[in-house]
Amino acid sequence: MVLNLVRYSRILEIVGDILKVRVPEAGDGKGATVRFGDLAVLEQDEGHRSLAQVIHIDREVVSLQIFTGTKGISTDSSVTFLGHPMQVTYSPNILGRVFDGTGAPIDGGPDLAMDAKVEIGGPSVNPCERIVPKRMIRTDVPMIDVFNTLVESQKIPIFSVSGEPFNPFLARIGIQADADIVVFGGLGLIFDDYYTFRKAFEDAGVFSRTVMFINQASDPIVERLLIPDMALAVAERFAVEEGKRVLVLLTDMTAYADALKEVGISMERVPSNRGYMGDLYSQLARRYEKACDYAKGGSVTILTVTTMPGGDVTHPVPDNTGYITEGQFYLHDGVLDPFGSLSRLKQNVIGKVTREDHGQIMNTMIRFYSGARDAQQKQAMAFDLSDFDHKLLKFGDLFRERFMDIEVSLPLEAALDLCWATLAACFRPEELLMKQELIEKYFPKDRPPEVEPPTTSAGEAELAELERHGETAAQ
Repeated sequence: MVLNLVRYSRILEIVGDILKVRVPEAGDGKGATVRFGDLAVLEQDEGHRSLAQVIHIDREVVSLQIFTGTKGISTDSSVTFLGHPMQVTYSPNILGRVFDGTGAPIDGGPDLAMDAKVEIGGPSVNPCERIVPKRMIRTDVPMIDVFNTLVESQKIPIFSVSGEPFNPFLARIGIQADADIVVFGGLGLIFDDYYTFRKAFEDAGVFSRTVMFINQASDPIVERLLIPDMALAVAERFAVEEGKRVLVLLTDMTAYADALKEVGISMERVPSNRGYMGDLYSQLARRYEKACDYAKGGSVTILTVTTMPGGDVTHPVPDNTGYITEGQFYLHDGVLDPFGSLSRLKQNVIGKVTREDHGQIMNTMIRFYSGARDAQQKQAMAFDLSDFDHKLLKFGDLFRERFMDIEVSLPLEAALDLCWATLAACFRPEELLMKQELIEKYFPKDRPPEVEPPTTSAGEAELAELERHGETAAQ
């Protein structure tokens, strides 16, 4: 394009990572001949070049995000527009590779400059090209596979707080998930976390099916905003052109929202709730809506981490995320909470592509665990417990130990069998209130002996103790 040969040197101001340059209107008077999202090259006097992106156009004033930051850049610089938006490399050669926030390889591997490029940040998929989700993604995590099944094309976050092991957990899902390709996007990662993810994928032998886009905490925040778009653009291509089942992992979307806020403040935009910009919902939805099960291709499933500052679920980031996604997983105290977690698409696959007893065993386990929580509260308040309460308490202990710990790894069928074994260890078949044919088929015949309730209740024990003291005093 002609624009590629024109340099614009009228730099108006530099604020944060934002640079504003005056671009004269085109001859037809329709405004500047640059487009929103176009790339530009910023060149300084000494020949140093930086990549930038158009983020705002106001008549002749064009605002650019400088990818490497504006440190050391003066108003004597010049801007050349490239006439196309940001692109990312897409070819079979990107599998097993690591890229930074500008799409450049950072793993020391072969140069990919001659490989095909695709534009990022395109529109969401035409609804006519989508089909109803009907296939599950196995993760071998019982709290997901059994109780909140992850379905292909689902978009779902892991709500957690700082200090919880959400990154190791996400890495384990990336390793164990039965997806064809895993696209990982790290936003504002410290180096230790980046190294942990990469080493985990390499040690597990799944690096050859993985693509990593990394923005570290020390990298410019402008590059952080490009990570989700690059990861999703690559995932879409693998799904549409090669029919792959792609799992996209992003961590942490709160860091992404914070980067949006910082850029918005630099642009002097009016902040909304807690300083975030008013378009936070739209920005998040635009990325999450890339999740899709294609009628004539594969699928893109999005699993993200969203940290809640101070554990506040009403914070704008998790609050807006909850309206967009199809459920959430709650990770706290090192376990997945079965009550806060929800997969709204699990009914599409439970009992249809999974074993016939899946739905009944899931509901029964949660019902008894809820009863165990009630029994635990009664015990804490020193109420008398019935024999059935003691069974519930034992069941609650076994449930937390065998299923809730995120370190537990079991195939779905083995997890369902363990559910039956856990029920058999605590209850009689007639206490389960399940379909008789399922009980006859799956309830262990050689079940262990039931929990032995105490011979006396707490009140009786206290009375016996008082009587014993009374007899001693009389003597």
